[in-house]
Amino acid sequence: MASPKPRMSREFCYIPATILLALGAALMSYSDFGVSSVIAPAFLLSQIFNVSFGTAEYCLQGVLVLATCLIVRRFRWTYLLSFVSAVIYGWVLDGWLWVLSLTGGWSIPVRLICMLAGIFISSMGVALFFKTYLAPGAYELFVKEIARRYGLNMNKFKIIYDLTSCAVAIVLALVAFGSIFDRGISIGTVLVALFNGLTIAFCSKLLDKTFTFFDRFPWAKHFEGE
Repeated sequence: MASPKPRMSREFCYIPATILLALGAALMSYSDFGVSSVIAPAFLLSQIFNVSFGTAEYCLQGVLVLATCLIVRRFRWTYLLSFVSAVIYGWVLDGWLWVLSLTGGWSIPVRLICMLAGIFISSMGVALFFKTYLAPGAYELFVKEIARRYGLNMNKFKIIYDLTSCAVAIVLALVAFGSIFDRGISIGTVLVALFNGLTIAFCSKLLDKTFTFFDRFPWAKHFEGE
């Protein structure tokens, strides 16, 4: 008889999801091979307005929370918690970037490895956010709520969202700087836009094979209720 899978509460998923998502973003940013298409617009805004990457992230996510309300045509108090999650994520992201800055410069092979690691780690973070019912960051909220509201396949819609973010980042870079080079957009950004949805789907299946997810507290109805 196969051994039972270890259990992980959906509430606990929120903690590693936040830490891994921020670490993945920091690794991609510091590798200088191009950040994820999802965070590329915030990365550009941080350069345009000369603020920290984390600050630009939660400001942009605040706008995205508002957009979610308008598109799904409703407001839920839990959406405000998604902005709180975005602020926490922004602080953790800036913290990881500070830690990585202490390592000094990286060789090209190390940068490449860190870029690939960042992609996988970020995908695992997103997959964990999709497992928890606690308020995710605005990116995950946007995909999760719209896919549920209109009956869309979440992984396919995530790919569309990633490609749209990539296009927005390219436009921002061209308008603000006249070039996309050295602005966080590179071949890595395009590859992530194309394959991130598939990577997230793989991570989600891996989590399901590894853990049994359960609700430790009766809170889900307050976050997932229609």
